[in-house]
Amino acid sequence: MTRDNDLSAWRKSSYSGGDGGNCLEVALGHPTLVPVRDSKAPHGPKLGFRPQAWTAFVAHISR
Repeated sequence: MTRDNDLSAWRKSSYSGGDGGNCLEVALGHPTLVPVRDSKAPHGPKLGFRPQAWTAFVAHISR
């Protein structure tokens, strides 16, 4: 996976509250990969998803 400084700006979920609860962040600007990380552990592991898989996931949880 790429390093933090190779990624574009991270975007926190709009469902994140101010209480530091369960949040995730997605890095924007990658046409072939959607990097995802835990916002509470920004230097921890990251996951990478194909854009089609990420779109299907978001559509499924948005129902």
